[in-house]
Amino acid sequence: MGVSAAFFDLDKTVIAKSSALAFGRPFYRDGLISRRDVVKSAYAQLMFRLGGGSDEQAMARTRDYLAALCKGWKVEQVQQIVAETLNELINPYVYAEAASLIAEHQAAGRDVVLVSASGDEMVRPIGALLGITDIIATRMSIVDGKYSGEVDFYAAGPSKAAGVRALAAERGYDLADCYAYSDSTSDLPLLEVVGHPSAVNPDRALRRTAVENGWPILDFRHPIPLGKRLRDRPAVPVAAALGVGVGVAIGLALYGRHRRTKALA
Repeated sequence: MGVSAAFFDLDKTVIAKSSALAFGRPFYRDGLISRRDVVKSAYAQLMFRLGGGSDEQAMARTRDYLAALCKGWKVEQVQQIVAETLNELINPYVYAEAASLIAEHQAAGRDVVLVSASGDEMVRPIGALLGITDIIATRMSIVDGKYSGEVDFYAAGPSKAAGVRALAAERGYDLADCYAYSDSTSDLPLLEVVGHPSAVNPDRALRRTAVENGWPILDFRHPIPLGKRLRDRPAVPVAAALGVGVGVAIGLALYGRHRRTKALA
């Protein structure tokens, strides 16, 4: 257990796509969702993101829709689909910059935690792909091995911050010494709960807030499969705009040795 932690949002922060929508095709193929469900899910997430996702009613509607959609699904089937398609659907879309930053925090002795509104059954395997075991994710109620249509914990908005505070209390983290990264203004509660927040590929509202507060603004632009990252580390640039726009480009081979040493001190 580390002395502090770095909390990473998942979608558009660590991976260059929606983790939940990424599995839509295999869920459709295996009969869990219909074509209409695929369209509705994509539209619901688009509206959530365009609206900033910070409205409590919007969050509640999204939560309830997802709970109803998953009702009756076998948990084991979902886990199997995720395991079988993870390498194809997620691995190629992990930002090289995010993987490097995660490695830097780990090298500095910090715990790294993925914090996502996607379901635990999706987020935990993605974390394992990145060498992360600590997860704060949405948990669905399960009865007799199937989703009941109820949500035990919806990891969105203020609930993300609540999950972080609970983990910090359990582990003894001083949140003033912790880090958080997200792309969305809906995650302001998450960013505001730590002493070192950063906006990653921020939406317009979050960018404005980051500038006003002097938070680092990071631009992640290079999703690259894990295997290729290990083979071609020096060829991958890391671009980060710190504060109000100071650009830094450093190769992945540096990992934690030189890049952003001051920011992670």
